[in-house]
Amino acid sequence: MPPLVWRYKPNNPEYIELAMIKIRIHKRALASVLAAALFSAGCASVNLDSHIAQTADQALEMASREDNLETAQAYLLRIASRFQDQGDHAAARTLLQSERLAQPAPTLDNQKKLLSMASATALDDQSWARELASEMAPSDFIDYPADLMARAANLQADTLVLAENPLSAAMTLILLAQTDNTADAQQIHDRVWSLLEQVPDDRLDSASADAIGYEAQGWLELARIVRAPDIGIDEQGRIIRGWQNNWPGHPAAQVLPSGLRLIATLADSRPEKIALALPLKGPLATAGKAIRDGFLAAYYLDDSTNSSKTDIRIFDTSDTPFSELYRELSEQDIDLVVGPLEKEALAGLGSMTTLPIPALGLNYLPSDSQAPDGLYQFGLSAEDEARQIADRLLAEGLRQVLVLIPQGEWGDRVEQALLKQLAASDGVALDTERFFREDNLRAVTADLLGITVSRDRAIQVERTIGIDVEFEPRRRQDADAIVMVAEATVARQFKPLFAFYFGGDLPVYSPSIIYEGTPSPSRDRDLNGVTFTDIPWVLGDDNELRTRATEIMSGTRGQPGRLFAMGADAWHLSKRLPLLRQVESASIAGQTGVLTMTPQGSIHREQLWAQFRNGTPELLPKLSPEVSDTVSRDEAMPVTGHN
Repeated sequence: MPPLVWRYKPNNPEYIELAMIKIRIHKRALASVLAAALFSAGCASVNLDSHIAQTADQALEMASREDNLETAQAYLLRIASRFQDQGDHAAARTLLQSERLAQPAPTLDNQKKLLSMASATALDDQSWARELASEMAPSDFIDYPADLMARAANLQADTLVLAENPLSAAMTLILLAQTDNTADAQQIHDRVWSLLEQVPDDRLDSASADAIGYEAQGWLELARIVRAPDIGIDEQGRIIRGWQNNWPGHPAAQVLPSGLRLIATLADSRPEKIALALPLKGPLATAGKAIRDGFLAAYYLDDSTNSSKTDIRIFDTSDTPFSELYRELSEQDIDLVVGPLEKEALAGLGSMTTLPIPALGLNYLPSDSQAPDGLYQFGLSAEDEARQIADRLLAEGLRQVLVLIPQGEWGDRVEQALLKQLAASDGVALDTERFFREDNLRAVTADLLGITVSRDRAIQVERTIGIDVEFEPRRRQDADAIVMVAEATVARQFKPLFAFYFGGDLPVYSPSIIYEGTPSPSRDRDLNGVTFTDIPWVLGDDNELRTRATEIMSGTRGQPGRLFAMGADAWHLSKRLPLLRQVESASIAGQTGVLTMTPQGSIHREQLWAQFRNGTPELLPKLSPEVSDTVSRDEAMPVTGHN
């Protein structure tokens, strides 16, 4: 192309114009050349080594310009890793799930899997995790370099857990413990055990039968025998120690999972000198004596107890301020204080920073209180019952309820727990009526069912039109059920009134105060159809302690019987407090329910369910595991009986 020349002749303006036109033509030609150059560059390979995309779309656009597929894939993996470092796993997922990486080069396959597992677990993407797990074997992590092996194994286990395959996740970590001698054995074994606990019984049995390899066989046998039905924690301890003797060379026998180690050494960690501090005179004497009798009865019937090493001393808190008594006990050789029962005394312990002697309080601090180190709390919490009522309602699809609760501070706590648990799963109390037992219960029921509103509306219509109208009141139609919190004498009056006011078709749910503890068909026939929750001591079958105690003692029925059962559970809890505190999955099948502990040291109970039929309670099936898992582990609030 000839050089561009600017020509100017002052006497020839036309030529100037032609020269300008010529320049414009050359500019257009130059633009065409540049465009062609850019177009050619787009069709050729570009250097991606130093390019850093700011968005996933930008990275995909740059990769699409690269002719070499492996180079493009390596670039996308590098950018995906950079997004992960920045915490942007959503952008990383866009790249890792892109069509460009659908079939990674063999040299890049492991890198893609590692990055994919990291983002799938970070995003809690269960669908993606299942896709990854479907092509995953427990030994896959062994293909990674030594410095990445532990990370790959743990990501692999996390992905398998997210894909709901805890058994394969456990097998992955068992292999990691074998291949990585630098790994923390205690940490790995604790996690392996937590995963095996999640495997269903039938799956565990089949895996145990098919297991190959000394380590896997040992783990699966341990998991299978420890969860054998109808064995208590003491028997579990003997089983674990027996397994250690049979598998002396197994890694888990040398480094037991923390929870199993606690169970195996439970006998060594039991308190030997116990102070049982209860009111034995005054207004709480009946409760104190019932708890004392239950505690001692459970102790004498406990075959796992070495009576020669156990010293139980009983102190009457009605004569001495508990703070003074506790101070005296802290100067003696005492391992555990069981008590106090009184709320005020427990509040005194709660104000301390750390207890010099651990204490199992037989009541609860207010929910907004912080329990000091060493303080455990246990009682017959009505809040536990309120939460279980809410869970049962929601499990049966009854989300809109009407509520009857007594006036007073006790009722306040029950109402708060019930409403909170309902709201947690989109349930609602359409109306809550608070009452005194001396109230006009007909009026209370009419208000609850909307009859009063219906009647007032009809009266207003009559006044408006000036003539009498034929009127039949109607109850509100939006309610699914009634929650009736009332003792038996009041509940027997409420239940017929529901039918009288057109609510007889609504199912009714109640806590244990509705049942006096002894079958009375003639008196309780008015309660037919009411579903209620109560403790195993009252509703359970084949109870050796109850049978023997009833034969030789009075005061084991009704509310005193419930307190007797609470005392029996206080004995069994006294031996297992560290276990329940340190092992989240630990529980005790007690006389007052299945007992578990919150991280704050508060005991929660899961009770049984029954329904009045022909005036007699009949047991109902337990809640499904899925529903039981929704039970709140918030702090329980104070209640012992109905005080």
